[in-house]
Amino acid sequence: MPETIIEADPKVPIIRMARDFAAPPERLWRAHTDPELFARWVGPDATSTRIEHWDARTGGSWRYVTVHDGTEYGFHGCFHEVRPDRIVQTFAFEGEPDMVALETLRFENLDGRTRLRAQSLVDSFEGRDAFLRSGMETGINEGYAKLERLLIDGTA
Repeated sequence: MPETIIEADPKVPIIRMARDFAAPPERLWRAHTDPELFARWVGPDATSTRIEHWDARTGGSWRYVTVHDGTEYGFHGCFHEVRPDRIVQTFAFEGEPDMVALETLRFENLDGRTRLRAQSLVDSFEGRDAFLRSGMETGINEGYAKLERLLIDGTA
């Protein structure tokens, strides 16, 4: 399965990601907005996710908890814009409350496949680099591999 391309912009504290999926955009969008489906694929393989609050609409908010070896990690944010081709949201890890990212996800139609492009803007290069050191790459790649399997088997 393809790995996600993850790039740190050298001039702006942004992380850009791209990955292709074997499903149309509406299925990939649903996987990002349906809380039960989202919980099944997000994060590393060694974790489980519990949705605490999920209101995937423009102006809505969300919170989920990831569990790893009995330890819980909380994440939350606000949906600034939710459209079929794009989601704009904030993302905060509750263990580092001063580090909030503004994320934009775009779902590009590739004739039955989808290219997901995402970018996360933080307020400093130090913050961006902390995100990169956090194990984010493993969580992204393992989570998107789970999502790809759900899309292929028709679950998502």
